[in-house]
Amino acid sequence: MRCVLTDLCVTVNGETLLLDKSGAAFWPKTRTLIFADLHFEKGSSYARGRQFLPPYDTRATLLRMAEVAGRRAPVRVIALGDSFHDPNAAERLGTEERALLESMAASAHFIWITGNHDPHPPAWLGGAVMEEWREGGLIFRHEPRADAERGEVAGHLHPAASVAKYGRGVRRRCFVADAARLLLPSFGAYTGGLDVGDPAIAGLFASRFHAFMLGQDRVYAIPRSQVGSDHSRLPTRGILVSG
Repeated sequence: MRCVLTDLCVTVNGETLLLDKSGAAFWPKTRTLIFADLHFEKGSSYARGRQFLPPYDTRATLLRMAEVAGRRAPVRVIALGDSFHDPNAAERLGTEERALLESMAASAHFIWITGNHDPHPPAWLGGAVMEEWREGGLIFRHEPRADAERGEVAGHLHPAASVAKYGRGVRRRCFVADAARLLLPSFGAYTGGLDVGDPAIAGLFASRFHAFMLGQDRVYAIPRSQVGSDHSRLPTRGILVSG
């Protein structure tokens, strides 16, 4: 599989993945779409603690998922844990939200990886529930491990990066990758981000890595040395990270 100019591709342990502008990843060889940290019903969870946010985060997240699925036509979807913000979140899904989820599940097999927020996703979701999934050269799990073997694809840390362009700072969610590991940004509507320079993220990578920042129309590859520095031009075409 070759990347076209509108795609940004990375090679992780010999497997080619496309980084979608939405924050999802796509594995073309197996037609697998990958999301991290959906955090369904975070807004309603906060409301129960009297921190009131507009209650539309789950629907917004599902609509974004459906848009990506419509473009990529996956036969399988992997959700990398923390798909639900708390143990009771699935029971608070509205009728429209359940219908959106069921519609996607009808056309693609779902694998729900368990996370620290949702160690026991509800049985009515359908699909498979497991702690991790291994296939080809990849290992899909929620929380990255410092001692993980090559091929780890994980979420949990909600990576984000900042750059300066023409004297103005920009902070965006991002993928983080080298040839051995890929971290996905959080996909949920109300999720924040941890800077890629934080030891929790940077410490996972033994050598040079890239931050892949989400832009309006594409993903931008930013070398670690440029994250947080002032540079006048961002890459405008996809690159292949391999090794």
